[in-house]
Amino acid sequence: MAADAVLGAAVGELLKAVLDVKDKAVKFKSILKNLASTLESIKPVFDDIEKLDKVLDRPPEETNTFTDRLKEAEKLVLKCSKIKWWNYCKKSDYAKKLIELEQSLLKFFQMEVQALISMHSRKILVVVNELNVKMEQMSSSRRNGGQVSEPRLFLGSCGVPGVSDLIVGLDVPLKELKLQLLKDGVSVVVLSAPGGCGKTTLAKLLCHDNEIKGIFGENIFFLTVSKKPNLKVIVQKVFQHKGYTVHEFQNDDDAITQLGNLLEQIKPDPVLLVLDDVWSGSESLVQNFMFKMPGYKILVTSRSEFPRFGSTYKLKLLNDEDAMTLFCNSAFPQDGSSSVPDHLVNEIVKGCRGFPLALTVVGRSLCGQPEVAWISTLKQWSEGQSIFDSNSDLLIRLQTSLDALDERVKECYLDLASFPEDERIPATALIDMWVELYNLDEDGVHALANLHELSTRNLVNLVFARNDAREVDGYYNEHFVMQHDLLRELAIHQSSHKPIEQRKRLIMDLRGNDLPKWSSEHIQRPIHARLLSISTDETFSSSWYNMQLPEVEVLILNFRARNYTLPKFMEKMDQLKALIIINYDFCPAELSNFPLLGSLSSLKRIRLEHVSISSLSKSTLKLRNLHKISLVMCEIGDAFRNLTAQIPDMLPNLVEIDIDCCNDLVEFPVGLCDIVHLKKLSITNCHELDALPEGFGKLANLEVLRLQNCTKLSDLPESIGSLHKLSFLDISDCLSMSKMPTRMGELCGLSKLNMRGCWGLSELPQSVKDLGQLKDVICDEETSYLWEPYMVHLSNLKINVLKEDINLNWLPNLHF
Repeated sequence: MAADAVLGAAVGELLKAVLDVKDKAVKFKSILKNLASTLESIKPVFDDIEKLDKVLDRPPEETNTFTDRLKEAEKLVLKCSKIKWWNYCKKSDYAKKLIELEQSLLKFFQMEVQALISMHSRKILVVVNELNVKMEQMSSSRRNGGQVSEPRLFLGSCGVPGVSDLIVGLDVPLKELKLQLLKDGVSVVVLSAPGGCGKTTLAKLLCHDNEIKGIFGENIFFLTVSKKPNLKVIVQKVFQHKGYTVHEFQNDDDAITQLGNLLEQIKPDPVLLVLDDVWSGSESLVQNFMFKMPGYKILVTSRSEFPRFGSTYKLKLLNDEDAMTLFCNSAFPQDGSSSVPDHLVNEIVKGCRGFPLALTVVGRSLCGQPEVAWISTLKQWSEGQSIFDSNSDLLIRLQTSLDALDERVKECYLDLASFPEDERIPATALIDMWVELYNLDEDGVHALANLHELSTRNLVNLVFARNDAREVDGYYNEHFVMQHDLLRELAIHQSSHKPIEQRKRLIMDLRGNDLPKWSSEHIQRPIHARLLSISTDETFSSSWYNMQLPEVEVLILNFRARNYTLPKFMEKMDQLKALIIINYDFCPAELSNFPLLGSLSSLKRIRLEHVSISSLSKSTLKLRNLHKISLVMCEIGDAFRNLTAQIPDMLPNLVEIDIDCCNDLVEFPVGLCDIVHLKKLSITNCHELDALPEGFGKLANLEVLRLQNCTKLSDLPESIGSLHKLSFLDISDCLSMSKMPTRMGELCGLSKLNMRGCWGLSELPQSVKDLGQLKDVICDEETSYLWEPYMVHLSNLKINVLKEDINLNWLPNLHF
């Protein structure tokens, strides 16, 4: 019995050390408070061990491992009390160690200690079961001539954990999730959200719901899967929960087979299996638990969406009222009230942005703190310090979402912070960046795959202007990305660990003319970032230091202004390959210093959004290596008029032009028809464009032509028949299109045609029968009949009739 005394003493000493240090080391107070709570909650476990050891007279060696772990933990806690307040490096390091300690203790007690208790219990139950079997054998022999009945059952452990009385903001999600789960035909529902949003809590609430308990009764199994699941152990817990003696399974297949047999025995009673905390990459594990039987439901909680299972419930962040309630429960646990002024509380809650984990962690950190601590926190945030700088445990808990990402996908996630918060990020801008930074394909397929990966992990939201925008045809102007403010801040924080001159990406969010001090220090010393993002507001005066940025490959200029001057330091960016300029003001901005771009010898991609480009007639600008130019919501009507220089001389290697939402474009510039090496041309949502010039036929190398939603365009020039390399033509939503060119049949390479929304067409030219390579036509039911007379000539043609899909998601995010 000495071992138990030693074990109990070790627990008591560790708890005592935590409570003592918590009051002395204020810098670790919130973390130590959580650790103390954990120790207090697991202390009863040791009481169970002591009782069982007394019954079984177990040797002390069985608990030596536990005692050693607890002594190591006590040493770590005592070291924390010696960390000085100014030693930020050690503070962060030990904060991480303390959180890891808490998590390892929980895991240790949940697995190894429970295993010891389970072993002791089973040894007792073996004796009990043997007696039960003998008694059953005797009674059965008397009843049915010697047949032996099943052993008596005993209770195992995968019941539903309890929930706190202080649950906030989950009433509506509970109703919605329950409705989705109980739908006929739905067997698996994935409850998905970023880490720390309350997925597990909502799953527990669902299992404790009276209606759910009335349906599933004792057949609710709540199983935590985690990052490295053991399928055999999970199945063993199910058997144990139902009271069956647990045997070792030969392998995973055997475990699943035996589980199927168990579920067959439970039939026809409904069964609810909750798989909590399923990580990305564990889809096959969920698949193993899917059995086709009535009343059998699976609820999966995960940071990923797992779209293959069909039904996903995305848990949203808290609204303002619920965020305030949750925060006050953590910051003022006594009665929810405090002497801290309301405006300070409101600002702190606003800074947490509805994120439950942030509200809880920040609330705990400020609990019992004087007013000056609240003011200090807000001051740090306003000065550009991250919420993660003062809450390392919040950082560490969210960090796991990033650690699970493939390295390339993680880099893409960090790049998203290059755009202002609360603004939609165009997918096409990201494609331009990632083609140059990571050598992704120019068609954007890999870039979109990365965005979908981030979306399924709830790190971004993908927004589509129309449902069929999800179709992969290389056109992504209707794809956008939205990112939660806190997740953006996490990305910025992750990108800011190293000194300025060593960072891969440099993100500058400026207010007024308040340039960072380091920008003046690096006039002579170079910065080695590959990506530079600068965001300025309407009060910025365009005055810059002459910074040295020789390795920048992608430059993003976000601003809100009527006039904007390109920074002079750009001239020395010899490696710059992609330039993205976005104006978020209501009116297009006049760009000054535009000829500066001619000095950028490596520049391959330019994207201009919401700017005005004046006439280039006097310009000697030459962009010799430019491959692609994108003009979005720009004023370009006068840009190409009265040119003295030949456009092919100005843009000798241009292969792609993308013009979107440029409403002052009435005529397609004739000079652009001389860019004979052009391969892709998109003119979309340009509602004033009414004609294309006959010179259009000179674009002999054109492979893709998109004229989507040019509502005044009435026809196509006959010379289009000369575009023998054209493989894809999109004239969708050209409402005024009344006829197709008679030379249409000369498009010998055309394989796909999108003519949805061309309601003005009443006939097709006879020559379409010669489109032998045409395989796919997308149209409406009203125009599909136009192809019927020619189907006999076009044996490989498939007509895809789409339903109308109108919404306003494509409208620009203008700010007043």
